[in-house]
Amino acid sequence: MTQDELKALVGQAALQYVTPGEIVGVGTGSTVDKFIDALASMKDRIAGAVSSSVRSTERMKALGIRVVEASDVRHLSVYIDGADEIDHQGFMVKGGGAALTREKIVADLADRFVCIADESKLVQTLGVFPLPVEVVPMAVPQLVRRFAQWGGRGVLREGVLTDNGLPLLDVRGLQISDPLAFETEVNQWPGVVTVGVFARHRASVCLLGTAAGVRTLNF
Repeated sequence: MTQDELKALVGQAALQYVTPGEIVGVGTGSTVDKFIDALASMKDRIAGAVSSSVRSTERMKALGIRVVEASDVRHLSVYIDGADEIDHQGFMVKGGGAALTREKIVADLADRFVCIADESKLVQTLGVFPLPVEVVPMAVPQLVRRFAQWGGRGVLREGVLTDNGLPLLDVRGLQISDPLAFETEVNQWPGVVTVGVFARHRASVCLLGTAAGVRTLNF
């Protein structure tokens, strides 16, 4: 199966975690696009969806799925999103699609994070994928120096701003062996808006697309 077919497979499988009559949290990215396409098949059986990006909002609206503002929601039973990397404890690196801050906001509303990904995203240790960090512009040189002290090489993502209008640093060369401690520390650095390690908001379930079908990992 192609990677695109694997994404469609897990996008369809994620429907089993959507509760009819409720509002579902929806993430961002190419795998989530496949989930949104599948979600359209039951759009009349859900109360709506909270989106983590302009991209996902536009796709859902085009398919007739009602989009609800996160500020109007107090609680979600499930948030469904992809990952750039996920380890065997459900910790993730996210932000390749530049939506990491809004993704954490929506994930924080949810009881359960269901990650959908193809099997290439499963890793032993986070850090192979460049770590996205949404930052305040004036802090960029200072943050590049801080990551360099940890062996990381931070580079601004050219031509890209988040939906919040802020730049992204992509940090290469890291090995994140303790994701929760790493996230906690970097979150305190002045100028960091959001670091793309999802440890506090780790996945509770991961649906992995494999050549043999969907593999379910529970954490």
